[in-house]
Amino acid sequence: MEFPVAKLSEYEDKLDELLVSNNAFGLITAAHILTQQTRKQHQERYKAKLGLIRILYRRHRDKQRVIDLFSVLDWLMQLPEWLDSQVWQELETIEESKKVQYITSVERIGIAKGMATGMAKGVEKGRVEGESRLLRRLLERRFGVLPLWVSEQLANASEQQLEAWGEAILTAPTLEAVFN
Repeated sequence: MEFPVAKLSEYEDKLDELLVSNNAFGLITAAHILTQQTRKQHQERYKAKLGLIRILYRRHRDKQRVIDLFSVLDWLMQLPEWLDSQVWQELETIEESKKVQYITSVERIGIAKGMATGMAKGVEKGRVEGESRLLRRLLERRFGVLPLWVSEQLANASEQQLEAWGEAILTAPTLEAVFN
């Protein structure tokens, strides 16, 4: 099997062509390039994101296509919360001027809540995984090679269990005592 390969960085000099193209992948490629170019430049990224959103609204009539492409743009071109709220205000202005509302205020609230919930879950999962890895290293250091049942316990543990086992490792005489 052969798969064509495209390096997005090779399209940097074709940014203007991508911005006038009706191809959705052209818009996404432009978003990627602009994201790279505006790294740590929040105001510039805000302007670039807003420009891409305007292009998106001008070119596409299908509601679901706009929502899908907007989701990709929003994911790629992340901004600080205060600038993100300015994007939402501009979006409302665009929708009012077009007399078309692709993304309703309820959808915006849902998207914001979903992003916040997803981030919170990701942070929690990362914290639990980090605690599990640390506890594994401590157990290996204290008791040597760990049996399979310990790995299974660690993989399925809650944060509270990991904390309890982390405290128990200090005084438990055996590996089994840590988990009892």
